Amino acid sequence: MNAQTPVADEKTMANAVRALAMDAVQAANSGHPGMPMGMADVATVLFNRYITLDPAAPGWPNRDRFVLSAGHGSMLLYAIHHLLGYDDMGMEQIRAFRQLGSRTAGHPEYGHAKGIEVTTGPLGQGISTAVGMALAERLASARFPGLMGHDTWVIAGDGCLMEGISHEAIDLAGHLGLGRLTVLWDDNRITIDGDTDLATSTDQMARFAAAGWHVVACDGHDAEDIAAAIDAAKADPRPSMIACRTLIGFGAPNKQGGHDVHGAPLGAAEIEAARAHLGWSSPPFEIPENVYVAWHRISARGAAARRDWEARLAADGKMADLLALTARDTAPLTPAMAAFKARLLADRPKVATRKASEMALEVVNGTLPFVIGGSADLTGSNLTKSKGQKSVTPADFTGSYLHYGVREHGMAAAMNGIVLHGMFRPYGGTFLAFADYCRPAIRLAALMGVPTIFVMTHDSIGLGEDGPTHQPVEIVASLRAIPNLTVLRPCDAVETAEAWEIAMAATDGPVLMALSRQNLPVLRSSAGENLSARGAYLLRDATDRQVTLIATGSEVEIAVTAADLLARDGIAAAVVSAPSFERFARQDEAYRAAVLGEAPRVGCEAAIRQGWDGLLRHTDGFVGMTGFGASAPAPALYTHFGITAEAVAAKAKSLI
Repeated sequence: MNAQTPVADEKTMANAVRALAMDAVQAANSGHPGMPMGMADVATVLFNRYITLDPAAPGWPNRDRFVLSAGHGSMLLYAIHHLLGYDDMGMEQIRAFRQLGSRTAGHPEYGHAKGIEVTTGPLGQGISTAVGMALAERLASARFPGLMGHDTWVIAGDGCLMEGISHEAIDLAGHLGLGRLTVLWDDNRITIDGDTDLATSTDQMARFAAAGWHVVACDGHDAEDIAAAIDAAKADPRPSMIACRTLIGFGAPNKQGGHDVHGAPLGAAEIEAARAHLGWSSPPFEIPENVYVAWHRISARGAAARRDWEARLAADGKMADLLALTARDTAPLTPAMAAFKARLLADRPKVATRKASEMALEVVNGTLPFVIGGSADLTGSNLTKSKGQKSVTPADFTGSYLHYGVREHGMAAAMNGIVLHGMFRPYGGTFLAFADYCRPAIRLAALMGVPTIFVMTHDSIGLGEDGPTHQPVEIVASLRAIPNLTVLRPCDAVETAEAWEIAMAATDGPVLMALSRQNLPVLRSSAGENLSARGAYLLRDATDRQVTLIATGSEVEIAVTAADLLARDGIAAAVVSAPSFERFARQDEAYRAAVLGEAPRVGCEAAIRQGWDGLLRHTDGFVGMTGFGASAPAPALYTHFGITAEAVAAKAKSLI
């Protein structure tokens, strides 16, 4: 391009996004062209005038975060990344949209391509995760004023706002006053089935306003109106929602504005008509040089901002502190936890594992400055707050404990956002029975491979009188079914400390702890090696083993007592504690064989048998639950449901 060639205007920049979106969807013969075409003008103004990011350094801490909550419109994000010059988003990736092995998956996937801040697609998850990112920005800014401070931008659709999790997220963001969070709502009034009035009459602007947000509307196809709305959002101290009135599939003259354009290729004839309608003459997958120049200027602006930030960081004298926080180094925890476990072995406290978790958290929170705790309105039950741990409030973000309110799903998604932000490691608590309220966010954490920590207490019928509504007899099995989620059900205070070591050391997937309400004795006699990290281990070996008793959590005590009963009858029983089925499955075959042995086995857990196939053969026995629980004191329930040492011993005898 010669020096006289004009830089493309924003309308042409937006049309480049539209062209790539409709061409890629057509080539894949699947996808969603409607939202990228409808929101191209909004996205172009946002990126061209406001967003600060550097494709050459996609992970620099003070970049703006952009979340495409309406993840089905992924071609909007891929097109923009291509135009900005991300080095892993060449045109070959755009051509390979939705194909095996490409970075351009049907929905944006964290880790598949640079600059994708979070996996989106399940509606409502993106906006809720973004709340966590905006919250992390406030936490970081409070610790490094003048050095940390950036915006979090979200494009969300009608579906995102209809999902229940969106209410939890916007309520939390409004309460905390996350003023650097802006949601750009694609107000196209279309869903898959048709017009939104088929299913909703909610005044979304009023809903956001009621939650404490600043709200403003704009014409989503008028650049100056869009910019005026964003300026108003940036000037307001509250989080902002901008209702961008758009036409879905804008530019496709015969299909725009209708639900048919939401999730299907336009077809060759309509694409030709759209090119004519938009005045876009370039062939498929070709972008004029002046359009690239215009988009690359955004990247250059971001690169300059990054260099300026790095210079200020170096001059400030806090570089070491900030980099130490972003490194999230857990090495200091090792000696501190070793000393703590030694005290446990000496004192041998008989406490619930939720209490043991609280004790271990005193060590974790006292050692690692990047840990952020919280609970979904169950702090006194989950025991997730350490002594002296300061609560975060709308007026003070220097604390390290979050009160998420009765918003389990929103909490889980926000924690994912805090992890993804890159400076903190969050943990959050609720009852295990409510893990299903968190499940979509837990699943996404596992899919993304991010180390969010979920603390789930009241883990079995052992919680007693609250009854079957709160007794999660099937929940542990369902959680173990989630790939890349580590579930830990510790049996005593030592295993609980080990569980926290495992959780804090995790880097590539979430960890969930299932903790007891009832008190449990210390069963371990040593703590030199983190045996829980093996997943399962011989808690008590037996010479000439005749039976192996395998248990988790609160039922390990029952298995130990059953082994004593069998010993009185001259039967040699080994006891295996199995706090994590997933970690045990990853051990080598020789180790697993040595732990499990060849003798008959009996599993024991105050839950259903499903998921035990990695430890039990079909000929082995199981003592546990076959249905829901009941309301009664815990000892009465264990007797009523036959989960006793006597029952385990009897089952063992029947197999020998």
